[in-house]
Amino acid sequence: MAAGSTKAVVAAMIANAIIAVAKFGAAAVTGSSAMLSEGIHSVADTGNQVLLLFGNRRSHRPADRQHPLGYGQELYFWSLIVAMILFGLGGGFSMYEGIAHLRHPEVPQNPAWNYAVLAIAFLVEGVALRVALQQLGGKGSGKSLWQRVRDCKDPRVFVPVAEDLAALVGVVVAFVGIYLARALDAPVLDAAASIVIGFILAAVAVFLAYETRALLVGEAISDRLNREIQRICLADDAVDRVVRTMGVHLGPDDILLTLGLKFSSGLQVAEVALAVQRIERRLREADPRITRVFAEPEVADDPGGLATPF
Repeated sequence: MAAGSTKAVVAAMIANAIIAVAKFGAAAVTGSSAMLSEGIHSVADTGNQVLLLFGNRRSHRPADRQHPLGYGQELYFWSLIVAMILFGLGGGFSMYEGIAHLRHPEVPQNPAWNYAVLAIAFLVEGVALRVALQQLGGKGSGKSLWQRVRDCKDPRVFVPVAEDLAALVGVVVAFVGIYLARALDAPVLDAAASIVIGFILAAVAVFLAYETRALLVGEAISDRLNREIQRICLADDAVDRVVRTMGVHLGPDDILLTLGLKFSSGLQVAEVALAVQRIERRLREADPRITRVFAEPEVADDPGGLATPF
């Protein structure tokens, strides 16, 4: 899973690094504020992908005495840093650049350079987005793209998807701003496009920060997976009732699951132990992300039942 997921990050990093050079070159030749903002955008995205790869590497360190549950959540930490960089460097600088050009507007020169670079950027970003969407999956599930992104718990996937979408929208905004600035002889429109790009980046950064914050503090597993866990437990002849379940994401490929199970009366300790082993094996077969299972035999029904999360 990890190797496949980083494919989207690597594709986005290569695309953004190449495009950043082209955008800065075009901005230097034409003096376009929108193109300069796009260059800043691509640099920020490139740095973000490097941080995601760094976080991914650190998150795969084995558990030790200081961190007995491993380092999976470190990837979420670096994803939060990515959101902060995107907001400050990408959004903040783009808005600042746009405001500065509003005070001293200039019509972009040599527009052919801008159009050529933006066209190439659109194609390259489109390819990177396609790779990211393939990693996201769920195309035939009937869910919208928004819901698929929200359901994804892997920053190595949903961060590139969000950034690539923002990049494509930013390219369109830059094109419109530069074209209208030339066609209407209104250089403020080029500066306005830069500000709009800054707001787009800031909005994406806020979304990424919101998603990673939830994961960083321990987001619960989905209702669908929770129902599947209950079904597997109840399918075992030794289990009378599932008293409680609690599953949290410790990382994209790491779910911690605790179970409260009421076993059939008359079972010996050895029989309960074997039942727990069977259930753990079936749970991991159903979802390999379930790496840790703590099952607690219950002697009485929990008053709150499954509605009690702990």
